[in-house]
Amino acid sequence: MAARVTVVGLGPAGADHLLPTARAALTGARRRFVRTARHPAVADLERDGIMFESFDDGYDRAADLDSLYLSIATTVLDAARHDDDVVYAVPGNPVVAERSVALLHEAVRAARDVELAVVPGLSFADLAWSRLGIDPMATEARVVDGRDIARAELAGPLLVAQCDTKLVLSDVKLALLEHLDAATPVTALQRLGLADERVRTLALEDLDREVVPDHLTSLYVDAGASAAASELIRLFQLAKRLRDPGGCPWDAEQTHHSLTRYLLEESYEVVEAVEALPAGAPGGSEPATDAAYAALADELGDLLYQVVFHAVLAQEAGAFTVADVARGIHDKLVRRHTHVFGTVDADTTDDVMRNWEQIKKEEKGTTSIVDSITPGLPSLLYTHKLFRKAASIGLDPGTRADAVARAETVLRRVSAAPDGDLAEDDLAQLLAAAVVLARAGGVDAESALRGWAARYRDRFQAMERLAAARDVDLASSDPAGVAALWLEAWGS
Repeated sequence: MAARVTVVGLGPAGADHLLPTARAALTGARRRFVRTARHPAVADLERDGIMFESFDDGYDRAADLDSLYLSIATTVLDAARHDDDVVYAVPGNPVVAERSVALLHEAVRAARDVELAVVPGLSFADLAWSRLGIDPMATEARVVDGRDIARAELAGPLLVAQCDTKLVLSDVKLALLEHLDAATPVTALQRLGLADERVRTLALEDLDREVVPDHLTSLYVDAGASAAASELIRLFQLAKRLRDPGGCPWDAEQTHHSLTRYLLEESYEVVEAVEALPAGAPGGSEPATDAAYAALADELGDLLYQVVFHAVLAQEAGAFTVADVARGIHDKLVRRHTHVFGTVDADTTDDVMRNWEQIKKEEKGTTSIVDSITPGLPSLLYTHKLFRKAASIGLDPGTRADAVARAETVLRRVSAAPDGDLAEDDLAQLLAAAVVLARAGGVDAESALRGWAARYRDRFQAMERLAAARDVDLASSDPAGVAALWLEAWGS
């Protein structure tokens, strides 16, 4: 008969919250372990003669919690092999925020000579939802770990567990203050289920000043309605619905290739919306109008739908999902920001770009950092990227003065040439000098020219409106008349 470990949940408070099946398992065990004796139910049970061996001393000796929990798993498994039947008790419910039980599961699967059974308990979250009067399913409330608050998605209703020290409370407060106002109400829930339980609401800014935490402290806060994840899910489900039987015939007919034109169109329209913002947006002396930002939000939505649409098609093919896309770009950005998430130093933008290009080259397994430049890019953008990569290894294409000098040299040569004689190389040199000048000024030449062209188009249309209002046929007008209207349109 295989040795057996029974994991028992002690519930959130005293032994009066212990489930009958849990008490029976504890009573009948030959040997009992408890992760920590710092739990009200342990004291109640020991008064009834149900004694435990605790791992509390290990918290001071272990390098980290995972090391401690792996040591606990080894001790419990060895005891089971010797005594056949042991109980390992943990606070709350063994399957809610209990890392030691997860590691014990892994150890049992690897060992194969010990059976594992789990007797659930009442979770601290069950009492918390009851005291708060919140249905987590109806409100989409989530439980997050206060000790790992930096990696939690801080959006929507949150129950923050394991707020057991002042340091954890401070970390939670600082993380929330990045998204919320200092006066945001936070509910502190302490010692729930005990005679001295306390539930009170205070301002976020007072959290680590007014709450004295212990191992039975948790927090509740509505972190706001960013709801980015749920809105993206709704968009993905809509795209899928339009593709499914009974959806939209047009959507159902699309392929990756048929959508290419729309992806390009939407990308250009996003660029156009960006060009309508002031140059320094979101900073700068000239604030962007609400209408300009509304237009950008609309165009970004159209572009986002193209991303989602392609992800839906890829999921149908079993290739990848929209989650893979988000995870991929997240992990790529972490890998390439070694100066933020690693040990590489990068104090300037040039240092950042140099590191970025080398990491990108290694990831793609290429022999040249320019291999990653897409050949089909517009020429100005292609040249800009080429110069940027050259600069990343110290081959700087030049300063503003260099660009001006190069352009002046080419212009003198062009001016000296016979009328109508323009060498293609001279024009290329002139355009390349313009890109260098743009780089030196922190401007993207492609975007600059596109913005200028958009303004030219607007002025041209204004001239056409003036001509139409005066019943002037521009096609048959003399050049002087057209020029006059053009100058007038400048101020219209």
